[in-house]
Amino acid sequence: MSRRSIKAMLLIEDNPGDARLIQEMLKELGSHYVELKHVECMGDAEKYLAERSVDIILLDLGLPDVQGLEAVRRARKAVPSVPLVVLSGLDDESMGIQAMQEGAQDYLIKGQIEPRELMRALRYAIERKIFEEALFEEKERAQVTLNCIGDAVISTDILGNITFLNQVAEKMTGWSLEEVAGRPMADALRIVNADTRKVIPNPMTKASNQNRTGNLPMNSVLIQRDGTEIYIEDSVAPIHGHDGQIIGSVLVFRDVSAARAMAEQIAHSAEHDFLTGLPNRLLLIDRINQAIALARRNMEKVALLFLDIDGFKHINDSLGHPTGDKLLQCIANRLRDCVRAPDTVSRQGGDEFIVLLQGVKQPEDVAVAAKRLLKSVAETYSMIQFNLHITTSIGVSLFPEDGADAETLIKNADIAMYQAKENGRQSYQFFKPEMNIKAVDRQSIEEDLRRALERNEFSLHYQPKINLATGAITGAEALLRWSHPTRGLVSPAQFIPIAEDSGLILPMGAWVLREACRQAQAWTEADLPVGTIAVNVSAIEFRNKDFLEELFATLSQTGLDPRSLELEVTESALMKNSEIAASVLQTLRSAGVRIAIDDFGTGYSSLSYLKKFPLDALKIDQSFIRQVGDSPSETTIVSAIISMGQSLKLRVIAEGVETAEDLAFLKDYECDEAQGYYFSRPVPAEQFAALLRTERSNPAYQAAERMRKPDADKNRLEAPIPAFEIENLSPRSLESLRLIAREGSTGENMPG
Repeated sequence: MSRRSIKAMLLIEDNPGDARLIQEMLKELGSHYVELKHVECMGDAEKYLAERSVDIILLDLGLPDVQGLEAVRRARKAVPSVPLVVLSGLDDESMGIQAMQEGAQDYLIKGQIEPRELMRALRYAIERKIFEEALFEEKERAQVTLNCIGDAVISTDILGNITFLNQVAEKMTGWSLEEVAGRPMADALRIVNADTRKVIPNPMTKASNQNRTGNLPMNSVLIQRDGTEIYIEDSVAPIHGHDGQIIGSVLVFRDVSAARAMAEQIAHSAEHDFLTGLPNRLLLIDRINQAIALARRNMEKVALLFLDIDGFKHINDSLGHPTGDKLLQCIANRLRDCVRAPDTVSRQGGDEFIVLLQGVKQPEDVAVAAKRLLKSVAETYSMIQFNLHITTSIGVSLFPEDGADAETLIKNADIAMYQAKENGRQSYQFFKPEMNIKAVDRQSIEEDLRRALERNEFSLHYQPKINLATGAITGAEALLRWSHPTRGLVSPAQFIPIAEDSGLILPMGAWVLREACRQAQAWTEADLPVGTIAVNVSAIEFRNKDFLEELFATLSQTGLDPRSLELEVTESALMKNSEIAASVLQTLRSAGVRIAIDDFGTGYSSLSYLKKFPLDALKIDQSFIRQVGDSPSETTIVSAIISMGQSLKLRVIAEGVETAEDLAFLKDYECDEAQGYYFSRPVPAEQFAALLRTERSNPAYQAAERMRKPDADKNRLEAPIPAFEIENLSPRSLESLRLIAREGSTGENMPG
């Protein structure tokens, strides 16, 4: 142990003679024992110690302001870490013992002290103090360590009686050390097997008897004082004395209930969907394999029903993911309620579910189950702010007819589900072998679509729109064409639905919009104003949260006047969430972008919603135009749409005009505009530019331009007169032409 020199000493002594005697003794021992401070009462000593530090204190027990052991206590309180030697005029051994119990390191009798004995006593007092502090720190460190570790610690003597519990052990067992010290281990610790409920023998007895460390068996449960049970894991070891003999044992254990629960949760999560709690694909495949094995033994069938929620992405995008998640949970609960206990409902991710039906006797039973699922899913979902109406499409595959393993059955049910969607949704479809060929081709097209943009395989063709009153080209519709390196030209009817299902419609639509705006601006700068360029916007694009931002960025980058862009949106896209749709349309209209309802007549065709939305035009679906001459009902529908549009001051545009009879009919009913093969097929940009140049060279167009010059400062963009059939215009049309040229008409029904 290192020695500490004495440089500063405090003498608390009220007797001047005794104080002088101490001072003289110290002087005899040499001048390096310096700075002896003498005070006569405890009060002065406390003040001095508050400001100065000393190495040791000599304390008289008979002071004027404090007597006996109280003097020791006050000195200890003032400086707990400074060694203290007590001076007394009485040779009282019991008083010395008590003083040392209160914290003094030594006890000296006045009149019996020699100088060297005094210094030896002082030095020993310092060393004892150092030793006491080190021992205390070691003990305190061990105690704190035992109380701070997360494990419970219990020790016993050689007889198995408890000698120590740390705080964790007290908390876990429900017993305090004071209550169980000296009592047998079994009084505080009752451990049973979780499975058999049999009491596990005291592990500390085994450790002592075998003189080696050990552990509790698996699934050990500690029954706490209040009867609560927790899973524990432990380590037990013998304690040896100096002679190597066993003097007891120590048990270290921990509560593993949370860890076991977490492990069980992890195991459950690995096989179940986190959102709905349904079995995931991993567990489903295992259950399908079990069902197949059972069906083979019992000569039965297994059915897989693959469900995809129709329109779920729109709900997720427009109402938010929390609403979408809640809806999926509701759907999961309904599906569970529709099946028997042996069957399985699984979520595959997104809005896809699979239902496994075991022990199927005949396909008709599966059809009944599919209808039940369709009906349950289609019932109204009451959310906090909305009542939602959704449907599902179901594909069905059967074992053994459609596959002998889980993966094949899932794949074929998925293929059948896509066929159900193509058949009109909210329906079910059994798998047929020929669907595989179609599915493979569909997958191939999807893979090729993903590379088509980067390979520059897309192009735009432009179909002119004609003002039926003047014969003028009022604009063009931009139509996407895909020239595949091996397939050749792929029909939009073939690849657009695949693009929408796969999400590829978003980058494709962005490219179409950007290219159409770029081309229209290029024509404008070449003095070939096209009027308005129309671009189709799918429901998926329209509902995309970045739709407006990306559209306005495109207009800014290309420099196209927003008034030269017309977006064609279907009725269904607007009606999915009419409030949001109205807001988007209003933003577009405020910026100058024109809005047309595409394929009008095939959807809601409601006058009330037409008045609700800020629109510019209606496009009559070509299916009505093609039957105008053959079907009185179609004639009535077309005339009604024209009248409706005119009453709302909307331009009415007829699609699919292919014959002179179609044109004559539309003129008779004063339809505003038309497009179709009768005028021109969709043509590449170069050919459409040639049409515009031909029109500009037409004398009638030039005459109209000269008539329009007085109003040029009004900045009104008027449509030119095409070269074709101007001589065949009716007197009414020619009069309209004169009005346009003379007045620069910008009425709601006339394109600008």
